[in-house]
Amino acid sequence: MISPHSERKATRPHEAPPPSGPPAWDGPPPPEYAQPQRSVRERVMDLPGKVSMRWRLTLTYSAMFFAGGAMLLLVMYFIVRAVLYAGFEYTVHLPPGVPDAVGDYLQGQVQLLRTNGINQVLDKLVVQSVLALLGVGILALIFGYFVADRALRPVTQMTATARKLSESNLSHQRIDLEGPDDELKELADTFDAMLTRLNVAFDTQRRFVANASHELRTPLTINRTVLEIALSDPEASEDLKALGRTLLEVNARNEKLIEGLLLLARSERELAVRKPLDVKDVATSAVEQVTPFAEEAGVTITTELVGAPTVGDPVLLERSVSNLLENAVKYNVPENGKVWIRTGMVDGALVVQVANTGQHVPAYEVNSLFEPFRRLHADRVDSAKGAGLGLSIVRAVVQAHGGNVTAVPREGGGLVVTIRLPSR
Repeated sequence: MISPHSERKATRPHEAPPPSGPPAWDGPPPPEYAQPQRSVRERVMDLPGKVSMRWRLTLTYSAMFFAGGAMLLLVMYFIVRAVLYAGFEYTVHLPPGVPDAVGDYLQGQVQLLRTNGINQVLDKLVVQSVLALLGVGILALIFGYFVADRALRPVTQMTATARKLSESNLSHQRIDLEGPDDELKELADTFDAMLTRLNVAFDTQRRFVANASHELRTPLTINRTVLEIALSDPEASEDLKALGRTLLEVNARNEKLIEGLLLLARSERELAVRKPLDVKDVATSAVEQVTPFAEEAGVTITTELVGAPTVGDPVLLERSVSNLLENAVKYNVPENGKVWIRTGMVDGALVVQVANTGQHVPAYEVNSLFEPFRRLHADRVDSAKGAGLGLSIVRAVVQAHGGNVTAVPREGGGLVVTIRLPSR
């Protein structure tokens, strides 16, 4: 832990304070690990998108049935009402001599009984019809679910096949949907044809990487051998030796460039190796590899490594951490430079963070550093520092493991690069 006095002392030029204090990691968390708080209205608006297609079809069927049933009940109500009022007409016939007032009174009572009787019949009709509609509606909801499930079964099969697909089984895994020649069958056949084209493209890429690995490395190896033999000749002049050393440096840079391109092509493919590993072991091995280079450059590496299990390709992950450390050493201050590396678990995610002192990095330049062959404008002339593939390889490896990598400018100069991977 850095004391307050040492932190104030570290604010001198080229000595900005290092990241310290687990697990208060520098840099903003990515969206998938730090979701912002959302209002109730926004969550309610997202509900239709979270309901499965099967349930949406079921609810659509049921809603249409209820709407049709309600319309039918309304029509039948008015039809039955008209029939009842037209079919039940009563007239009171009184013997002669009965006063008209008594006749009108009796006729009114008969019409009142008629109206009450018809209304009771209509009320019972409405109640019984609504209960029948509810009962049949529940049955319609159940049957609608099974009908939707059967209609979407080919889509479920296509989804399951797509989830099982990988570069290793792309050559033989197909949907091969059986059934009537309808729109879903046409969609499945189109998807199978696309998988065939993808398989051809992956095979072409694999052959290209294998051929390039052999065809490009062999002549460079021969050139290096010839130059080393020429330099070992005691009769060689100083001018010839100087030229040989220059050519050896160029040859070594070309070898690193080709190695980086091949590794980038390999990293962008699906992982062929998935093993349980601890990021602490990966980081420790990477630090051991970069330490001689850092000592030669006068850069101090400070570690704060905490174990965090995950599953992945140990070689690719080690290479990505090594690339971060090598970049942190290359682009450091001329003397008394510092690099910090930390590993651990933060908010359920495996985190590897590398920070370094160095020149100021504009915020608008940070994202472009992850593109192949991209360097800061101040370093494009000095190409001996690298080919501009280090961070590109890091991003490809991390994305192949289902994670992400972010970078932010560090106060006082340099960068803070953070890798986040899903835990095991």
